Amino acid sequence: MTQTPRPTDHLIAEILKGIEEVKGKDIDILDLREIENTVCDYFVICNGTSNTQVNAIVNSIQKNVSKTIHEKPWHVEGTTNAEWVLMDYVDVVVHVFQKHIREFYDLESLWGDAKIVSVETNY
Repeated sequence: MTQTPRPTDHLIAEILKGIEEVKGKDIDILDLREIENTVCDYFVICNGTSNTQVNAIVNSIQKNVSKTIHEKPWHVEGTTNAEWVLMDYVDVVVHVFQKHIREFYDLESLWGDAKIVSVETNY
């Protein structure tokens, strides 16, 4: 018997495709479901090399998710300076950083109790 994927799994898969299409780097998925009082179930974190690439990643995610599963983010912020863009899909929050900003805020340490899965890329 095969399990049907949960809608959140499908959303994360489409987010990852959007990141990979424009070569986003250092992709991590933080599973927050075991932590009390979190605002969502998962964080997807990645970084780009410039504000242009950060915006390209954000646009690629939005286009891919909208086209395949017909969802739009509930809220997006940070696109003006594109150092840290947050995309809120309710159960999944995507953080797209420039590398130095990601290192400064270090969300992975801040959410140290989360299960972290690093996504391998082939580029």
